[in-house]
Amino acid sequence: MPSTVATGPTRQARQARAAVAALFLTNGAVFFNVVPRYPQIKADLDLSNALLGASLAAFPVGALLAGLLAGAAIRRFGSARVASFGIVLTAAATLLIPFAPHWIVFAAVLFVVGALDSIVDVAQNGHGLRVQRLYGRSIVNSLHGVWSIGAVLGGLMGAAAAGLDLPLAVHLTISATLFSLVALVAYRFTLPGPEDAERTPEAVTAPIGEPAAATPPSPPADPLFAAAPSSASADPLFVAAPSSASADHRAATVASSAAPAEPRAGWRSFGGAALRMLAALGVLAACGALVEDAGSSWGALYLTDLHASAATAGLAVVALQVAMTAGRLTGDRVVDRFGQRTVVRAGGALAAVGMGAALAVPSVPAALVGFALAGLGVATLVPAAMHTADELPGLPPGTGLTIVSWLLRGGFLLSPPIVGVVADLTSLRVGLLTVVLAGVLTAILARVLVNRPPAHS
Repeated sequence: MPSTVATGPTRQARQARAAVAALFLTNGAVFFNVVPRYPQIKADLDLSNALLGASLAAFPVGALLAGLLAGAAIRRFGSARVASFGIVLTAAATLLIPFAPHWIVFAAVLFVVGALDSIVDVAQNGHGLRVQRLYGRSIVNSLHGVWSIGAVLGGLMGAAAAGLDLPLAVHLTISATLFSLVALVAYRFTLPGPEDAERTPEAVTAPIGEPAAATPPSPPADPLFAAAPSSASADPLFVAAPSSASADHRAATVASSAAPAEPRAGWRSFGGAALRMLAALGVLAACGALVEDAGSSWGALYLTDLHASAATAGLAVVALQVAMTAGRLTGDRVVDRFGQRTVVRAGGALAAVGMGAALAVPSVPAALVGFALAGLGVATLVPAAMHTADELPGLPPGTGLTIVSWLLRGGFLLSPPIVGVVADLTSLRVGLLTVVLAGVLTAILARVLVNRPPAHS
């Protein structure tokens, strides 16, 4: 399959983009149907903030334990099949939530949902990056934008169901049936073939530290991430050996596990610099997860504390996801112009300032604006971290993406119990300061990101 498209994407590429977008949409919609019902679930099970936080933490625990299996599942079954049928299983698992008689059972169900979701997440992103290689330009932000549309759709469905006092079992049955059908139809139009079929031959075979093609010089090295001194200009994030190639092109030079002469050399070269890269990318992704979780897990409860109605309280997650959707749908164009690093750094600052100002003025309108600015600020963060991880050289297909996707679950794991405990000790308003801290950390660590999409000739 050709890796470049001179006259625009083929019909197959356009259909595959629509199909993977549908998978992103259903993945967002399925779980976010549950989120606005948290106040009801909390009341039904008579939970404190700390116990609710502990229950919600089961979702990322399941994701962390199962997430590292995603790479093996993708290599065995293919990203399209794992994503499509995984969504069906996830939707089926949510049907157990209304029948949980105790918080431990509720947590166990969320554990299963989180485990399935983490595998689906890696698979859909892996397939989206396959389609992006066919397009030869950034499309992954728009795919995450469609995920946000799904989250908004799910949030609106959940808020409407809560406002209408629709039984939770009926509500989730409608959601599971609808979005499972969408996922199964989308599967028919996904890309066939092996996971690295769309990579350039140079990217598949080039040894680590060697360029796939000559490119202009890149910025001077940053010693924090340089693996070895070099007299050549190079992006320090990807330095494994001296080279004059541009960093952003070298970021696209990914060694394939199918290349017969390279696997051992590739893994030997996967040393300190690459590990620091994956750790930094994981922290960045976790910051995005923490901000997102603040809206989904605590937004409705925070607005309830501000005396909002049930329907209005459900709009906290909607405000965050609508803004995130707008940021992601326009993000590809902005990233292509200014670079991922610049956009993510500015977004982190926006999230910190916006949410900080909203917490300083506690009111329903201010809270909605604060959640919206936080969502807009981190809109391109997770796609950027995943893209950079997927283009790290020297790893089998899907490995970098799997590791960073696994690490980002740490944000979902830590956020609910930390915010819950702080809320019980002080107030939920103080607990949500974690969003401000995540924004500041994002602005600091954004330098590890690839600043441009991979070059295609």
